[in-house]
Amino acid sequence: MGEQRVAKWYFGGLSSCGAACCTHPLDLLKVHLQTQQVSTMGGGQMAVHIVRSQGLLALYNGLSASLLRQLTYSTTRFGIYEVAKQQLGDTSSGPLPFHKRVLLAGFAGACGGFVGTPGDMVNVRMQNDIKLPPKERRNYKHALDGLIRVTKEEGVSRLFRGASTATFRAVLMTIGQLSFYDQIKSLLISTPYFNDNLTCHFTSSLAAGAIATTMTQPVDVIKTRAMNASPGEFRNLWHIITYTARLGPLGFFKGYVPAFVRLGPHTILTFILFEQLRKNFGVLK
Repeated sequence: MGEQRVAKWYFGGLSSCGAACCTHPLDLLKVHLQTQQVSTMGGGQMAVHIVRSQGLLALYNGLSASLLRQLTYSTTRFGIYEVAKQQLGDTSSGPLPFHKRVLLAGFAGACGGFVGTPGDMVNVRMQNDIKLPPKERRNYKHALDGLIRVTKEEGVSRLFRGASTATFRAVLMTIGQLSFYDQIKSLLISTPYFNDNLTCHFTSSLAAGAIATTMTQPVDVIKTRAMNASPGEFRNLWHIITYTARLGPLGFFKGYVPAFVRLGPHTILTFILFEQLRKNFGVLK
């Protein structure tokens, strides 16, 4: 079996940042598709339109905010989940039962979602900026500039606009990714066909990404609209829900394919990087 190592608390944040650098253009396309009320473009058409009108680097608009979000949101949720999982008995004596992993992932996701809300809001705004008329653009220089300007111009409370939906989404996302990844990985390793290697990590993370996308897409659409809304555009969360519902049930799954295309690779890269960090730099049991 060889030596067994467990992850350090910050490995999840580092691996998520690495994955975000690769998948950011897909995340940007997802935001653009979700914030158009009338479906006029698909993902490919939107990408071509952005590159032609703004240039290739426009696909990386808001990257600093995306990294800020991962450093807050993902570091918190991975850190809480991994540390608590190790403390509660997920060691050589046997893994935690699945229902306990789900509860633990839900708590970790709630904490991460709330902490990551300011970075997430600035991320959405920076990605959506290039589709606005020039005079309406916010033109944040980078993520920290966005945080400072929102605080000065709209107040500190505005940084946490959409925190309820962001937190709920993070609960579902963390359950779908972390707890299901661990469960699927354990099931695969228990068969004679898989070992704790890259193939197992890839298969487990792909399945976890699909589960997480399906669980979170309706909440993600609502969250994106809430964070991108102008002051006074929506009265409350229910107003956003009814506004989106005008498109019909599929309105809550707008951008599903780009979301999966983005979240699938992001989840795969995150867990592959995470497992490599664990295997090479983790703490011996």
